[in-house]
Amino acid sequence: MKTAFNAWGIALRVLQTLWHAATMYLPIAIIVLLALGTWWLARNTPSATPRAVEQAAKHEPDYFMRRFVLKNFEPSGQLTSELQGAEGRHFPDTDVLEIDDVRMRSFAKGQLTTATAKRAYSNGDGSEVQLVGSAVIVREAAQGADGKARPRMEFRGEFLHAFRNTEQLKSHKPVTITRGGDQFVADSLQFDNIDRVLQLQGRVKGTFNPRTAP
Repeated sequence: MKTAFNAWGIALRVLQTLWHAATMYLPIAIIVLLALGTWWLARNTPSATPRAVEQAAKHEPDYFMRRFVLKNFEPSGQLTSELQGAEGRHFPDTDVLEIDDVRMRSFAKGQLTTATAKRAYSNGDGSEVQLVGSAVIVREAAQGADGKARPRMEFRGEFLHAFRNTEQLKSHKPVTITRGGDQFVADSLQFDNIDRVLQLQGRVKGTFNPRTAP
């Protein structure tokens, strides 16, 4: 009988030792299990691209200009162009400069050209400018490289799209063109200043003033 009690006592002490060991290492075991579970999930979950869907850049200006004047000069100090506006806003997502109450002057090739509009949209390098609202472009009379006199030309419309590098002017809206004493009205136009070609489309009307014989 005594031997049986001794056996039960030994078994009880072994169970107590195991219980204390279990309670002591239980937090570590839980941490290990969590770590293993996290590793398993990371290993078996399909990897996603860093940014599967790029968020569209917000159309918000990154800087403003108010009542500003921008001037460009040649190395000799001669003024080549001037840009004025009531307010300018640059949008980084499209790299477009939007200008209110714009006025531009250019002295390229010794010829004065002015442009005004309620609003202008220019791309990053200024090679394209869209004039919107009461747009007017005037090229003053001058003498061409061939020695011939070039009369004053004026373009008016609600939309004029100027291309600086190719010296072209386009519009898909009604325009009025005045060249010297002559005037034309059309639904759209394409003008190439280099090739000296003016294309008028749609309902075209022209008024020619008689010229005095030399």
